[in-house]
Amino acid sequence: MTALLAVDVGVRTGFACWGDDARLRWYRSRNFGGAPRLRRAIPALLDEVPDLARLVLEGGGPIADAWAHEAERRALTVARVSAEEWRALFLLPREHGSGAQMKQVADRLARRAIAFGGAPRPTSLRHDAAEAILIGLWGALSAGWVRRLPPDLLR
Repeated sequence: MTALLAVDVGVRTGFACWGDDARLRWYRSRNFGGAPRLRRAIPALLDEVPDLARLVLEGGGPIADAWAHEAERRALTVARVSAEEWRALFLLPREHGSGAQMKQVADRLARRAIAFGGAPRPTSLRHDAAEAILIGLWGALSAGWVRRLPPDLLR
């Protein structure tokens, strides 16, 4: 088996790990407090997934470049996706309004994706972890690991 790690890039980072069996292994959020600390943590974060084959990044700039550089050094497949691209798959056009509205919709859809992926339900779910779950699901679809979405995730 191989895995995909989805990262909602930022100092407060969302993570989601999907297996090539279309199972959501885990998800979480972490606040690194600053870009230098995050950059230093990237190798250890990638080491947490021993069968990692793909990295999907949403976000840009020097932090995303640091993620991509370390992943490429490890010969991982790297995909970058814009928020607009993955949101087009999961959100209706009318849901592309304010940031607060999109975060609320992402939370609801991420909870459905958690159920679809067979991961434990969260007691709380930060928006960056919710977005990482959906970014990862987008990546799993792109890789062919997920063939079809359930109707409650289709938009």
